[in-house]
Amino acid sequence: MPAVSRLSVTPVKGLGLLHPDEIVLERSGVADNRRFFLIGPTGRLFSGIDHGPLVQIRPRYDGERDFLSLTFPDGSVVEGEIVLGEPVETEFYGRPVAGRLVAGQWAKALSSYSGKELRLVRADRPGDACDVHVVTLLSEESVAELAGRAGRAAVDGRRFRMLVGLAGGAPHEEDTWAGREVQVGAALVHVLGPVPRCATTTRDPSTGVRDLDTLRVIKEYRGLREGKDVDFGVYADVVAPGRVRVGDPVEPR
Repeated sequence: MPAVSRLSVTPVKGLGLLHPDEIVLERSGVADNRRFFLIGPTGRLFSGIDHGPLVQIRPRYDGERDFLSLTFPDGSVVEGEIVLGEPVETEFYGRPVAGRLVAGQWAKALSSYSGKELRLVRADRPGDACDVHVVTLLSEESVAELAGRAGRAAVDGRRFRMLVGLAGGAPHEEDTWAGREVQVGAALVHVLGPVPRCATTTRDPSTGVRDLDTLRVIKEYRGLREGKDVDFGVYADVVAPGRVRVGDPVEPR
C-alpha cells in the first residue's frame, strides 16, 4: 500500500520548499502554502520558470504573527511583519487572483537578487495562489521510472514541487486514481486528473539551474495528452479535511 513519503510546501510561490512532518489539509489546501507570490513590473505572475534560482531563497512564515522571513543564499535575511498595501489582481493560468501588495523591504531585496523589478503579493484567500487545484500527488516510483528513462541513477522529485509525495506503489499508479476518492492520512481527497508540466521541472530543485530535459523524456515515454500536455502526477481537491503525516497510508476507495 502506498504511503506519504514527503510533504512539500512554501509560503511564497517559486521560492525554496519546506518539508514538514505533517500538514493540515483544509478545503482550501494547506493554510499558508503559496499564500504569497511575486509579480513583475507589468503585474504579470513571476515564478521559478522566469528565474530558477528563486528556489535558493529559504522562506519561513508564521501565520499567527503574520511574520515572514526570507534567507538568501549569501546568508542575508530579510524579515518582518507583513504590512499590506494596495489591492492588485493577477492572472493565474486564465483565472484572476485577488491580493494585496506587501509594503516594505521585500520588493527591493527580491528585485536585487533576481535582477528583475519584482513585488511581493499576498493572496486574499488561502489556496488561491496554488496553480490550479490545492492538492497534488506524485509517487517516488514514477520519479524512479523517469530517472531510468533518462538514463540516470536517480532524479530528485522535489523539482516537481508536489504537495504530497508517495512511496510503495507502482510507477504512475496515481494516474489510475482519476475520478476516485483517496484517503490520505486523516484527509479525504478527490483525484481529478493529470498535472500538465512546464519547464520549471527541468531545473535542479536546489540550484534552479537547468540540468535535465524532463519534458522531452516524459513526452518520449508517456506521449502527449490531447496533443499538447506533458503530464506527470495528479491534481486533487479536498473532500474532507484532516491531518496528514509522513508515513500515513494512502488508500484509494
